Amino acid sequence: MLIDSHVHINHAKFSDDREAALDRAREAGVKAFLVPGIDMASLHSAFELATRHRDVRVMVGIHPSHVREVDEDAWEEVERLALDPRVVAIGETGLDYYWDTSFNDLQQEFLRRHIRLAARHGLPLVFHNREASEDLVRIVREEKKRHRQPELIHGVFHCFGGPEWLSDAVMELGFHVGIGGTFTFRNAGVPDAIRSIPLERILLETDSPFLAPVPHRGKRNEPAYVRLVAESLALDRGVALDEVIGTTGENTRRLFGL
Repeated sequence: MLIDSHVHINHAKFSDDREAALDRAREAGVKAFLVPGIDMASLHSAFELATRHRDVRVMVGIHPSHVREVDEDAWEEVERLALDPRVVAIGETGLDYYWDTSFNDLQQEFLRRHIRLAARHGLPLVFHNREASEDLVRIVREEKKRHRQPELIHGVFHCFGGPEWLSDAVMELGFHVGIGGTFTFRNAGVPDAIRSIPLERILLETDSPFLAPVPHRGKRNEPAYVRLVAESLALDRGVALDEVIGTTGENTRRLFGL
């Protein structure tokens, strides 16, 4: 089962052809689309899509770059939305120190909120990580240590690109990695960064409309291109495409309870 485990199909860049993009992906063999939350507006649009399309599922969360926009009333709504049966994960949450480091403490506070929300409901976490690996791993370890059932804190580091020590930490923490278009970039080093991670811990994603794989790099990404990621991974690992699709699909189904 080919699954796009991280796709912003509700993004404005799909305003003109959203339904057609979903149909193109289905024709390419994609069976499910998991849509992460970024802010409150994106959460509402994700649920609207999931209402109309049985193969669309929702992640509930606030992207770390948007946590300053969330007051307590909005967070209470996030907690309520997490109870919806269409929800398969909490995310995307995490840390992003690339654009603005002036509110790192607030990002860390909301990361802990998301982790505790996920553990409370037995849902996997979907982590965004940009130039914040040390703090992200430290906080996950701290939250696992304080929880009575640390195994409930699990999930995926999406758009994974290493470094090598982070691959080891992901394995130690019992998490998966999500790979997308950057895996196909010649100089990004993603294949080497995940060399030690077995196929059984890998999910496929596009992160559409961002980070389109080769040969579409620099253009709008779309969920049909998750097949290109699968093909690239199969070539890199020297295994059959069907094995990559089957194993990563089963990983995704099991992790998200599809």
